[in-house]
Amino acid sequence: MPVPWEALIPFGLLTVMFGAAGTLLNASTKGQNQGKPPRYHIDRWDEMMMKRDEQLTGHPRGQTSDPVAPPGFETRSTWYGERAP
Repeated sequence: MPVPWEALIPFGLLTVMFGAAGTLLNASTKGQNQGKPPRYHIDRWDEMMMKRDEQLTGHPRGQTSDPVAPPGFETRSTWYGERAP
């Protein structure tokens, strides 16, 4: 049975386009996460740590080794203060 060679051109185009789309999606995802792979199965603890990291560095995936928090960090809490009686 002969091979229809004219069908290989659309097949090649589809293969290249799907490959390019997947590669660009992967590059975009890593670019948004500072070169790190995406996070899966995020629980409440991870959400709190991401919020803290965003407050410290300005990006949810950023981490810092500085032991001193930047000025104003103590007032950037999501918890509302209680009024003293």
